[in-house]
Amino acid sequence: MAPNKTLCLSLLLAAAAAATLAAANGGKLSPAYYSTTCPKALPIVQSGVVAAIQKETRIGASLLRLHFHDCFVNGCEASILLDETASIATEKTAVPNQSVRGYDVIDDIKAELEEACPGVVSCADILTLAARDSAWMQLGGPSWEVDLGRKDSLTAGRAAVNTSIPPPTFNLTALAASFSAQGLSFRDLISLSGGHTIGVARCVSFRGHIYNDSDIDPSFAESLQQICPRSGSDGVLAPLDLKTPTHFDNCYYRNLLRKQGLLHSDQELFSGNSEADSIVRTYVNQPSVFFKDFVQGMIKMGNIKLLTGSQGEVRTDCRKVN
Repeated sequence: MAPNKTLCLSLLLAAAAAATLAAANGGKLSPAYYSTTCPKALPIVQSGVVAAIQKETRIGASLLRLHFHDCFVNGCEASILLDETASIATEKTAVPNQSVRGYDVIDDIKAELEEACPGVVSCADILTLAARDSAWMQLGGPSWEVDLGRKDSLTAGRAAVNTSIPPPTFNLTALAASFSAQGLSFRDLISLSGGHTIGVARCVSFRGHIYNDSDIDPSFAESLQQICPRSGSDGVLAPLDLKTPTHFDNCYYRNLLRKQGLLHSDQELFSGNSEADSIVRTYVNQPSVFFKDFVQGMIKMGNIKLLTGSQGEVRTDCRKVN
């Protein structure tokens, strides 16, 4: 299928997603972890995410990114949510996290959960569920079953943020190494990057790409240069997917074929590497494969370096340890 002749496809892939659910099970986690201790946990998280997206569509992408930034720094243990204290150096002020959003949504969901079942549902599980619900509930993406039972960290890891979160300037080799360090495969890198089918990025993040790179459509670069000058306007926003920025589909990959990836790191996924280029073309022509791979990647990412059992704690306030 020629990308310039085919409309972007958004699928309801319950069957494809269901085939991946077994991959989530393992360790001490279980989709039914809260079935008796907090049976309303999942509906409470879902309703909180839906309400937040209905208020501001962009927050769906923000919650997905919040989960990613948490998991890539010492694992999925909600350390990104901790505020600064005398003994905790918060991750929130590290440069890669300064544009991260969605903390208030997690706060609101946690408050409702504490009212329904105090001290039961961890902030780490809330982040994982909110990421799933953001892609699925309102934005047209796939769904999957989430194993639950994560515990929350007792500290944060600000020093690890700069070395763990891949910046938008990374080339393909560096991106692959960053994902491999988290136990994620090359294919996981390509599929999880598809989360950029929703959301926005700041001028400071794509300036170098639109002024200095050659692997970009000239007219696309020129249009972005109108809102993002060589200096100043760092906070001006542009959609990561120009075509359907608030809908979870495969347009992100179609953009790459046209050399219209917003970030340097986006376009690196389709820049002459035969394996990466082949995967991108597959996702363009078979969006069901993208959805399936994205689900598998999200399950794997959600299980990075977990705290379970007697490790960590269940915070009553996601912003501070008990």
